[in-house]
Amino acid sequence: MAQLLETIGRTGSLRVAADELKMSYMHAWGLVGTMNRGFRDPLVELSRGGAVRGGARLTARGEEVLGLYREMEAEARRAVASRWRRLRRLLS
Repeated sequence: MAQLLETIGRTGSLRVAADELKMSYMHAWGLVGTMNRGFRDPLVELSRGGAVRGGARLTARGEEVLGLYREMEAEARRAVASRWRRLRRLLS
């Protein structure tokens, strides 16, 4: 879901984001709905209007959630790398 949020933020379009991520528009739309319902505030704002007036954008809460998720990923990678180095030293 983080990839979907990032791609929506970069492209400003749910359709383009879905295409880039090789998923159907309806699947992407459903994921956005699930994310929006799962948080106190919506993460993505969708505008109707087709290719000309329509679009999608991350809300301030969406930016915050995506940032926190990416920080957690980075912390997890560092923790795993540290423990992996310790484990490798114990191998014969």
